Amino acid sequence: MGFGQQNQQTNLESPLTAAKQAQASGDYAAAAAAYKQCVSIRPEIAELWANLGLMEQETGNYAEAILSFQQAHRLKPSLYVPILFLGMDYAHTGRAKEAIPLLLAAEKMNTTDSQPYLALGRAYASLQKYGPAAEAFAHVTRSNPAQSQAWFSLGIVYLHQVEADARTMSTKGQDSPFTKALFANSLASQSRYLEAIELYKSVLSSREQPPCLHGELGFVYLKQHDASSAAKEFAIESEPVCSLAFLGQARLYVDSGSNEEALKILMQLWELDPGFLQANAATFSEGIPGDRSSTFALLLAQQHDSREVPDRLFEVLIAALQGNAPQENSSAPPTHTTPAAASLAAAEKDYASGRYRQCSDRTAASIATRNQAGLRLLSECSFLTGDEETSSKASTVLLVVAPQSMEALYWAIKSNERLAFRALERFEQLEPNSERTHLLLADIYVQRERYGDAQNEYQKALELSPGDPAALLGLATAALRDGDIDKAIEAARLALQRSPDDPEINVLMGEALVARHDLANAEPFLKKGLQSKPQIRPHVHALLGRVYAAADRPQEAISELKMGLESDEDGGVHYQLARLYRQAGDDKDASLAMEQMKAIQQRRREGAVIALKDSHPSTLDDEP
Repeated sequence: MGFGQQNQQTNLESPLTAAKQAQASGDYAAAAAAYKQCVSIRPEIAELWANLGLMEQETGNYAEAILSFQQAHRLKPSLYVPILFLGMDYAHTGRAKEAIPLLLAAEKMNTTDSQPYLALGRAYASLQKYGPAAEAFAHVTRSNPAQSQAWFSLGIVYLHQVEADARTMSTKGQDSPFTKALFANSLASQSRYLEAIELYKSVLSSREQPPCLHGELGFVYLKQHDASSAAKEFAIESEPVCSLAFLGQARLYVDSGSNEEALKILMQLWELDPGFLQANAATFSEGIPGDRSSTFALLLAQQHDSREVPDRLFEVLIAALQGNAPQENSSAPPTHTTPAAASLAAAEKDYASGRYRQCSDRTAASIATRNQAGLRLLSECSFLTGDEETSSKASTVLLVVAPQSMEALYWAIKSNERLAFRALERFEQLEPNSERTHLLLADIYVQRERYGDAQNEYQKALELSPGDPAALLGLATAALRDGDIDKAIEAARLALQRSPDDPEINVLMGEALVARHDLANAEPFLKKGLQSKPQIRPHVHALLGRVYAAADRPQEAISELKMGLESDEDGGVHYQLARLYRQAGDDKDASLAMEQMKAIQQRRREGAVIALKDSHPSTLDDEP
């Protein structure tokens, strides 16, 4: 027996040495072949199977890697590497449910390694469990703030959660004042001020409504340079008065040159709740004319030098005036521990007086107790004081307690959207000039309908990676939406040279040609586009319907338009269908299509849908 073991060890030395040398030189295929020899000699050694799995994984052979890791785990269940990488490979190959228990076990075995948390976040995200996914990625950002991939993944997961909640809201509560308030805010962010103002007015006539709407509307008026209407909104903010109205009054004072009066209000707001002012400083400063901004900054500096303005307040306001985000304050606020009933009553008084941090602290226990009144107050107060993470948690628990609550969805969407952009800003700081950063910024600009800025960012991405299909597709999309059809066609043409069968690029080329009225040449691209994602196909069918109608192929046109009805956002598809029905002598279906067109246009005017769409890349892979 002893001689046999010694002989096995001697036989193992040569392939083991070869495996290590190949691995060190990056020749993973040769290393895998050598480790296969090793396990054939000593099949009872778990570490050899684990090393074989690692080399197979490096060569992209995940199926064989999984088998090797499974064998290593059977031989030695306490070994960390097989558990971790088996979980990672399950997640990578679409077996997320099997991956999660292994990754949870791996993170307990090694709490300092970020790999199980990143893989766990991706596994949860693939199952659309965005809350646990965010917790996993956030853990990495806390333990390793320089981990750019974790920040990127965290931001994307928050955006996925926003999109999922927005779909729920638009389906279950499209007539809710909370839904309409979110849509009004979205319109304002897209510079569609007239539509936003009308929708805000509609919501303000509702019995139930979110807080601070008069303040929000006032700032929309300011963007339209209507100081008189803004002043009225800031003055009539209903009880309890939202601090946003006072912030608006301070802004009006700055615009009129009354800087001392403005600073007085800002000092009062800072005394009440520093978190509120820090969270909303950018809202206060946006659009201040350059000369007014300079004179106000001068007063701030003077008052700061004379110690009238606290250091932190000075930093926050100066950063906002310069268009920068202030660095987060790391000091932890006090937490109140008063009894629940007394705490809730005190929190309501804090909320009414603008002390949102104190209100949040007093109701923090409601996450554990699941008290609905406390959760509603906590969701609101924590958001207003700039603690979006607590607001997100509170609104998530409130949705469990009250699944139909549009108020809970409202705060969840607002807080998660802020958290998303904050995480993505952090990613941008860590990778300031990477292709992925420029693509990300461009996608955000597209979402905000700032197509010129989006095109600039896509161009920067192309400078770093010439011919990249994703950047070319984005550039073509932004150019088309901006009305530059020739630029869109050229970008799509270049993208098709790299990926001629890509369905989405073909759709875009077909759409651009339709916009140019080159319908005959659009048809082959649109036919390839029918292989695109299910949510895009109705739009492709609608475009093909236009092509066939122009080519005097009415029956084919009707068939395509009917399949494209789902994509009709403005009634145009129904209108085309009505015309074709009428030409065919089908007055009944023509009248029905016209009625449906009018209903769509009426819903569009009412704005009773939410327009929060995630145009960001959905991949959460490790490598950019």
